[in-house]
Amino acid sequence: MGDSHSSGGSRPTLAKVATAAGVSLSTASLVFSGSGPVAEATRRRVLDAAAELGYTGPNPLARSLRQGRSGIVGVLIGERLRYAFRDPVAVALMDGLNEELAPAGFALLLLSGSSGRTGPDPDQVAKAPLDAAVVESCSSAEEPVLRSLRQRGVPLVVVEGPRIPGAPSVQLDNRGASRELAEHLLGLGHRRLAVVTLPASQPAGPGGWLDDERRALDDLPTWYDRLRGVEEAVGQRVPAWETASGLVEEGERAGRELLAGPDRPTAVIAQSDLLAIGVIHAARALDLRVPEDLSVVGFDGIDAPWLAPLRLTTVEQPMTEKGRAAGRMVVDLLSGARPEPVLVPTALRYGSSSGPPPA
Repeated sequence: MGDSHSSGGSRPTLAKVATAAGVSLSTASLVFSGSGPVAEATRRRVLDAAAELGYTGPNPLARSLRQGRSGIVGVLIGERLRYAFRDPVAVALMDGLNEELAPAGFALLLLSGSSGRTGPDPDQVAKAPLDAAVVESCSSAEEPVLRSLRQRGVPLVVVEGPRIPGAPSVQLDNRGASRELAEHLLGLGHRRLAVVTLPASQPAGPGGWLDDERRALDDLPTWYDRLRGVEEAVGQRVPAWETASGLVEEGERAGRELLAGPDRPTAVIAQSDLLAIGVIHAARALDLRVPEDLSVVGFDGIDAPWLAPLRLTTVEQPMTEKGRAAGRMVVDLLSGARPEPVLVPTALRYGSSSGPPPA
């Protein structure tokens, strides 16, 4: 029996294993699928025969085709992966997704841009064997990637991404939380506020002062709602610098621009903690003290021990829970349920990076 695999030259099959073990094909199938009772002696005979023949189990692709499932859930990330893995919020989101999806038998497939793109490749996404997709950020509900998935009938779950009719979503009250941040600064006496925004579109632009054309882009609700919340509290438009990504170096670039003039703001509201940290770096490079000369507040609630003894005033969001909520939605969708939208709570965390404006 040890020569049967090499002499035949063909791939060992389950039928050959069943013949070698002296059992029916259905019994051999039950041993490998684990879907029915098989006597221990019979199970051992089948596994020994499989080992002799070099048979490692059923073809997973064929099995998935029979079941009508691939076991794969796509995660569409608007930015390149090297950005996503530097963002603690994106990493925590994927952790939460995996906590819910792995026990249900699903694996994550991350879909992002290639070296020449900043968004998912439509051809790549169109060919991917997905049971469902989680949309973390894309520029528009009508962009080719999402249009392809919707035409294929792939169930979608949105996490603070574009507004997609019929797709359940996990959202924060970005508007209300940002309004609370601005009211905190106004209560301290600040009147010259500026905002550092996340990219207003995906693919992102080069960054710069947020003009009327960029302000009109409302497909991505996160940046849009966070800016609107601040301006509602202030009662008028505030100067805003749009970044090209949500990373520290972009916050530092924005900080240098905002703090360069004589009428610099006394407080900066950054739409992420990484951007706020970048603004603090820029302020320190200009010998400005935080918060004595400049207050800086963020959004997310990430750990930033390297700022110690400074502690960032920020909006804390349950980053991992967002992923868990989206994972539960995926499982519900694939079981035939219609999950309701989820609004996850936030909390304002007062730190030492905000104080009264300088005299």
